[in-house]
Formats: sequence, C-alpha cells, structure tokens
Amino acid sequence: MHIFVNRLKCLLREKENIFWTMAFPLILAIMFNLAFSNLNKGETFQTIELAVVNNADWQQESYLKTALEEASAGNTKLFNLTFTSQSEAENLLQQNAVDGYLEVTAKQLKLIVNDSGIKQSIIKSFLDSYLQTAATVNTILENKPQKPEQLLHSTGERRQYVREVSGTAAEPNSILNYFYSLIAMACFFGGFLGLNEITRIEANLSPLAARINIAPVHKLKAFFSSFSASLLLHLAEMFILLLFLRYVLKIDFGPKSFYVVLTTIVGSITGLSFGAFISVLVKKAENMKIAILVAATMTGSFLAGMMYAEMKYLVAKHLPLLAYLNPLNLLTDAYYSLYYYDTLTRYLQNLGILISFALLFCLGTYFMIRRRKYASL
Repeated sequence: MHIFVNRLKCLLREKENIFWTMAFPLILAIMFNLAFSNLNKGETFQTIELAVVNNADWQQESYLKTALEEASAGNTKLFNLTFTSQSEAENLLQQNAVDGYLEVTAKQLKLIVNDSGIKQSIIKSFLDSYLQTAATVNTILENKPQKPEQLLHSTGERRQYVREVSGTAAEPNSILNYFYSLIAMACFFGGFLGLNEITRIEANLSPLAARINIAPVHKLKAFFSSFSASLLLHLAEMFILLLFLRYVLKIDFGPKSFYVVLTTIVGSITGLSFGAFISVLVKKAENMKIAILVAATMTGSFLAGMMYAEMKYLVAKHLPLLAYLNPLNLLTDAYYSLYYYDTLTRYLQNLGILISFALLFCLGTYFMIRRRKYASL
C-alpha cells in the first residue's frame, strides 16, 4: 500500500504522461466532433428538383403525368415538380435551381442535366423504369388486347417478393467508428504508463531503478504495486473520456452501459500490459521503446479505421486474420457491436480475444522480469 500510494502521487505529478493519456484524446475527440458532426447529414436523401417543359406533347402523355404525380406526392416524395417553358427550364438548370429538366417531344423523351450525380442518376433510373414498363405494356396489348384495364391496373401494383429484415434496432453510423477507435487508441496510450513501470525496475537504466532492485521488497511485488497505481490512474482518465464523449459530445454507445465500462477496463489493462511487454521485450534505450510503442499503437489505430474509416472494412475483407491480430481493432469492433447488434455474440468474441492478448502480455512480462538479474549495481 505504501508503494501504491506514493507511486500514485508521483504519477499525478508527471504532466507529460497526463497530457498524452488524458488531455490528448480529449482534444482529438473535440476535433473529430468538429470535423464529422455534419458528415451524416450529407448522406440524408433530399427531394429532387425536376422541371418539366409544359408543351403540347407533355399534355398528351397522360401515363407519364400520372407516374410523376404519384412520385411527387406524400411526405417521402421523390420529386418536386416545376412546370415551365423550355427556355425557363434551361435558365433554372444553369442557375442550379433544378437538378435536371424533362422535355417530351413527339419522337422521344429527353432528360437534360448539367451534372452527373446521384440525383441525376435517380431521375434517369425512374425514366428508364417507366419506359421499360410502357414498352412491356404495349407489347402485351399488341399480342393479347382482351383485358387492357386489368393489365394497366396490375402494372400500377408492384409486388415485392423480398422482405428486408434488420437484425438490429440501431441505425448504421460510420462516424461512430472514428470515436470508438479513438477510445481504443486512448486505451493503448496507457502503454506509456506500463512502459514507465518497467523502466523503473530495470537497474541498468537509471540510479532510481538500481535502488528499487536492492530495496528489501521483492521486485515483482514492487512492480505490481506500482502497476496497480498506473492502472487506477488510467482507468480514471478513460472514464473521464467516456463521460465526455457520452454527455458532452453526445456520442451514442447503445443501451448496454455495463458492457461499455467492462470493455474499457479490459482495454485499459491490455494497453498497460502491452506497454510493459514492449518495454521488457526491447532491450534498448527508453526513447527507442517509446518510439516502438507509438508506432505500434498508431499503426493499429490506422488499421482500425481511426484515420480512414474504410480501412477497417478493407482489412476485414482482404486480411481477416490481421483484423483479429490487431487488439485496437478488436476494441473498436467491441464498442460498435454493443451499439449496433442486439445480441452479444460478436461482442463476446472480440472481448474473449482481447482478454487473451492481455493475458499474453501480462504473462510474457512476468516471466521476463522475474528471470532478469544483474551482475552488479
């Protein structure tokens, strides 16, 4: 307890570690929120502005008029129609007041646009579907003209033979992956604390470590007491980050709050043990150990989608084994599983592999430091 309390006091005075393990993730979260807050709004469908040249040929196209009127009615309408002359429709198009305009002539149906985007593609798909249906109806009427009313009625009733069933009540949200991967990075930034704890007991690196090794306390006992202080501090920092994301930035973690906290605890332990494992494995100066730890953490964050969200899915598709070998990806996926899926199957799979990594790092660190001895101090 004496070692634990005094080590905790020392950690609270180390401003550099406090910045990287708590302040930096908070600053990054604010920047993410500023950058991505309106990103999902751009994916929301907006009604398409469509102008129609109101000429004599248009007045005779009763079926097309009916189709467009039905597509322009209701709260979820596809089009906002503007009936005007050909010259005015051209002016509206040049001013970007409409996404395109439709002109009906005696020979053809013309769609005029000045851009090639999703809205223009939707207009073309609608017109192609109408023309295909009209051609099919004309062919059937030429061959079997007995019941034209029944045929026309059946074309207006589209039957769906495939029903979409969602496996979750949550809406897909790619923006959340940035914040979840940020939490995973913050967990593994706790590796700085784990690395420092190993450095403090390596007698060949500093006079302080030499004094700790000759103190009348077992080296492993001193290490685990100090490691527990670092873990307590890092968990407090992680909970501050979670509360900030949830109640200040309004990031949705889903309804399973207990599992979110559990995942954070496991992630923090894994991050600290990873830093300790790197420190005991690399027999170089402290700066080299820090460089390797930063490189490994940022590479894992990149592959988990923190810098480019699609990277996570590219890795899962083309290198699925790498996705399971990346503990930061496992953490990110665990948080998203809690948000998106109604069941815990995928979450428990991620958490189980993550716990295995934590045990591997802890056992590896234990067996290496217990055998390390020095010829002289």
